[in-house]
Amino acid sequence: MYLARGASDDPYAWLWSLGAVALYALISYGLTYRARVRRGSAHPARDAVHDLKDREEPQPPKQRFISRLLLLCGAGLTVLAAVLTSGAVRVVAVGLTACVAVAVWAYYDYRTERRAPSSDEAAPGRTRTSKS
Repeated sequence: MYLARGASDDPYAWLWSLGAVALYALISYGLTYRARVRRGSAHPARDAVHDLKDREEPQPPKQRFISRLLLLCGAGLTVLAAVLTSGAVRVVAVGLTACVAVAVWAYYDYRTERRAPSSDEAAPGRTRTSKS
C-alpha cells in the first residue's frame, strides 16, 4: 500500500504557510490603518478594514491589477519561503520576504496614489500675506 505524501516531511509546513499569509494580511492592515490615522479618520480601525476589501478612491483598472498582482506575488513568495525552509532560517526568510514584499507593494501604491490638492492649490485666487 502506498501512502500519499506532501513535498515536505515537516508536519507544521501548512501551519507556517497559513501563518505567513496571516502575517501578510496583518502587515497590510497595519499599513492601511496608519494611512487612515494620518488622514485624520474618525474611525481608523473600521475604515482600514473597509479599505482592505474596497477602496474609497478607485484606482484605474491597470493600476489596481498591478497592485493586486504585487500583493498576491508577495504573499506567494512568503508562503514559498515558509515551505522551502525550516528551523531558524524559516523565521528569518519569512520575515524578510514579507517585509520586502509589503514594502514593494506599499511603494507602488504610494507612487500611484492620487494626490489631493493642497490648501494653496485649492484656492488659486488667495495669496499669502506676511505680517510685518
